[in-house]
Amino acid sequence: MQFLLLLAALLTVRQDTPAPAVRTQAAAARTVASASAAATVKPPPSKSGPMPAQRAPVTANDAARFLAQATFGPKLEEIDRVTQIGYGGWLDEQFAQPASSQLDFITAAGPDYQREWRLDAWFMNALGGQDPFNASLVHRDQLRQRVAFALSEIFVVSDATSDLLGGQVRGMTHYYDTLARDAFGNYRQLLEDVTLHPVMGIYLSALGNQKPNPASNIRPDENYAREAMQLFSVGLVMLNPDGTPKLDTAGKPIPSYNQETVKGFAHVFTGWTFKKCVTLGDFTCYVWDSSDPSWTSRMENFASYHASAQDKQLLIYPGVALPNGVLAGGGSAQNNLKAALDNIFNHPNVGPFIGRQLIQRLVTSNPSPAYVARVAAAFDNNGQGVRGDMKAVIRAILFDAEARDPGSRPPNFGKVREPLLRLTHLWRALNARSQSGHMDEFWTLDMNIGQSPMYAPSVFNFFSPRYTPSGELTDLGLAAPELQLATDYMMPSTEGYLGYKTYEVYTENPDLGPNEIAIDISRDTPLAADAAALVDRYNLLFLSGQMSAGMRQALLTRLNGMPANSLEARRTRVKEALYLIVNSPEYVVQK
Repeated sequence: MQFLLLLAALLTVRQDTPAPAVRTQAAAARTVASASAAATVKPPPSKSGPMPAQRAPVTANDAARFLAQATFGPKLEEIDRVTQIGYGGWLDEQFAQPASSQLDFITAAGPDYQREWRLDAWFMNALGGQDPFNASLVHRDQLRQRVAFALSEIFVVSDATSDLLGGQVRGMTHYYDTLARDAFGNYRQLLEDVTLHPVMGIYLSALGNQKPNPASNIRPDENYAREAMQLFSVGLVMLNPDGTPKLDTAGKPIPSYNQETVKGFAHVFTGWTFKKCVTLGDFTCYVWDSSDPSWTSRMENFASYHASAQDKQLLIYPGVALPNGVLAGGGSAQNNLKAALDNIFNHPNVGPFIGRQLIQRLVTSNPSPAYVARVAAAFDNNGQGVRGDMKAVIRAILFDAEARDPGSRPPNFGKVREPLLRLTHLWRALNARSQSGHMDEFWTLDMNIGQSPMYAPSVFNFFSPRYTPSGELTDLGLAAPELQLATDYMMPSTEGYLGYKTYEVYTENPDLGPNEIAIDISRDTPLAADAAALVDRYNLLFLSGQMSAGMRQALLTRLNGMPANSLEARRTRVKEALYLIVNSPEYVVQK
């Protein structure tokens, strides 16, 4: 399996041409598909503003491929919807959908806020459909939730290694809801909401951060200050509008900030703590009660603990509003915070830095500089003079010619699907549900597939956006972020886990537990009498019609060699087809 995944990554680098056909069951899917025809999107006449979708017919394969980028996995009914109303119509519908709330799920589930319920809430919104605790509520905001997941891998918080967050399920779910709410808002608001959220405050030690006190050997904590720049906004080096590094006269990258900048922002982020602590007049208090409103409220400031007096060196860049990037001493905590976040927001790096990562999470690991530049231009100006409009950024990413037009794709186009998205894709395509609305997965998901929402091992996420495995990809200077999870242990573990979920956890299994999310294979079981029809359906749902002739023939040879003369035999055919497809490199590499 390790060889297959690495081969898939290499084939992603080379070109979109079918590999030679394979003839064994174990290698049922070693080829990379040539692209199916897709409705094109006109590139913008200039490098600013959103890109309008071309009013061209959208085929089922086009729609499935679009939904693979914009959702947690295509479903037949959503494919039909996109073919009816087009990309732009679907995007408009999604922008109008109300945001599903994980915190609402937790509240409806009962007063005993269990840690594992936050995972139930995440999967409820990721899978969509009818809410288990509110029959009148149907979750349809797939795009918002998919972008929120992408943001959660940039603005990382995690309760995997934090005892202070481990039992705070309401705070954790509210943080994710904040990302979902701001996914269609403005990046400036997103940055502020993340900065003042108590969960982020705890995770990166901004909550309880104090001004200098030499007598007590206290210096402002630099943790959040550093990551707010390095990971959440501008990155380590100055960038051109297309995301490539700017170079000095010696040909070396130019740092975007230095240690004095970190110190300056560290001083800005002082004096903030739980809202309840302000009420109690105790700056160092901790709110143990997970139901306390402080966990779902912005942090508040103690003026006496804020470093107001000192001048603060912030970011320097062309056109910076603060003279030489220096925030003069004497301002209030609130005014200093506003000035500092504005200083970050207006840095020219933000558009290409954030835009490139969102492209990586949704579309392709190695976007061309021109693609990044077009998305960055949409960030800089949504066409109406507004900077940071996330809707404009999302439109630019999904409607770009590289995302929609097969003829515009570079030879290294595509991305490895991260294991969690392979799971949601399988479950959505097969209408999976648990009987209770809960799931027995919190303590096993990370162990089996190396991922669980908001459970990353560090603020650097499960993988780096710049990660590249040694070998050909490194030699070519190409990133494959998700392959950082492809360890000797995790790859067979993921394959085995998906195999178990496919073969054993299906709705007709009489031994099914109430908390097991089970796939429903009853819709496709009749198709299994005709192996070609079954393969064609899963080619649409999982590979957007891009399955190579070699892979299709290998699947048909295997399935036609299995009996189909009984209900149970046809069920087995369905499960076999699913297992082989979701573990095939042609599927694992999203094109």
